[in-house]
Amino acid sequence: MSRTIDAVVSPTQTNTIPADISGQMLDLDEDDDLEVFSKDLTLADGNMFNASMPTSPGSMVNQCKFEEDEESDSKDIFITVDNPESHVTAIETFITYRVLTKTTRSEFDNSEYEVRRRYQDFLWLKGKLEDAHSTLIVHPLPEKFVVKGMVERFNGDFIETRRKALHKFLNRIADHPILSCSEDFKVFLSAQAWELTTYKKQGPGFLSRMGETVRAVANSVRGVKNRPEEFTAIQEYVEDFSNKIGSLDKVTQRIVKEQKEYLEELKEYGPTYTLWSGSEEELAEQLKGVAGCIERCCKETEEQVGHLSDTLVPVLHEYVLCAETLKAVLRRRDNIQAEFEAKNEALATKKVDRDAESSDLGFVWGSLLGKNPEEARHQRQERLDGEIEELKEEIDKLEDRVEWANNALKGDWGRWQRSMRGDLKSAFLSTAEKNVDYYEKCLAVWETFLLSQRTEPSEETDRDNTP
Repeated sequence: MSRTIDAVVSPTQTNTIPADISGQMLDLDEDDDLEVFSKDLTLADGNMFNASMPTSPGSMVNQCKFEEDEESDSKDIFITVDNPESHVTAIETFITYRVLTKTTRSEFDNSEYEVRRRYQDFLWLKGKLEDAHSTLIVHPLPEKFVVKGMVERFNGDFIETRRKALHKFLNRIADHPILSCSEDFKVFLSAQAWELTTYKKQGPGFLSRMGETVRAVANSVRGVKNRPEEFTAIQEYVEDFSNKIGSLDKVTQRIVKEQKEYLEELKEYGPTYTLWSGSEEELAEQLKGVAGCIERCCKETEEQVGHLSDTLVPVLHEYVLCAETLKAVLRRRDNIQAEFEAKNEALATKKVDRDAESSDLGFVWGSLLGKNPEEARHQRQERLDGEIEELKEEIDKLEDRVEWANNALKGDWGRWQRSMRGDLKSAFLSTAEKNVDYYEKCLAVWETFLLSQRTEPSEETDRDNTP
């Protein structure tokens, strides 16, 4: 089935230079399946506000969902990650997830597939996509680390958090017009475990991958001299975005932590009023009323904190990881251009060597080899001419590769920005809606209490006239 291609893909591969991950993390080398990623939330790509848009928060969210439903009509591949299972062997303990795929694409032999995958399989897929499409933006996977004190191993929340993250990862790829057409992606979705293992072994050998890594590092050290202005602007944007989203992520997580602490204090606050009412007969009704209000507000606060933890925090942290992914993509683009520039410099040097060939040098070179000086100079020039032609061929290929890489990144950059803005706006709208709902409910609780404590004028008169 034909699909719209909005970017040009480089036919060559480059190795990924991993981005540094900051923060205090606990690396669990003994089990690569212990990764943590913020809880997933299915978010819509909403459009900017306009005059025809409904004003109520509920209506805005519903419109976002309606737009998402319209986009889903054009999809031809649907993936679900569910049913996690723990596996214990004599060597390791790991978790696998069921991956269900339904598709109408002609390149698949069947319309439905069901396979089981573990984290290292997802990691393999991400690596293959980045190798084949070095300047496309591959959605980040759950982190390969567990934040100290954040979760316990293999508890229900941990497994569900990771399941949602892996589900989003695959669906992001399925929605991509280029990545979703990858043969590696097709094999990941359709091959049984033993078939996938065999397929993995067909990849480049260790020495080949190591050589590519060395070249990438060398290009990174060498640096790029003539980066196009548009990519310099993108790099500056990414740095600024990374700093801002990182700050928001840290502050939001700190706020959630403080709210959870407040919630624990609130849970102890209400019972204190209840106990007090037992020793204050004249205030018993009011004290019990306050205790009831606190209890109801406590439930609303717990729901509000949970919503914030499951909605805003995951999206912010997801785009913290996306920022690191973007930095890696930009480095890979620069590496390709740096290699192109290095070859051009080598060509210029070869041309200078050929033009600087002198009779004296030819005489010395020929004398050492026992040859005629003119013959020696002629042989050297022929060798330089051959090397120059080889460099020209390599430069032509690298020039095409740079162009492919640039076009791929430019096409994916706009797509990523639209997705990012839609995700963040949806998270902000949902958070705002929940905050309004939370404060309205808490306000209603206390207003009801105040109304219940108001005494009618006739009742006060009767009370004053009572002997």
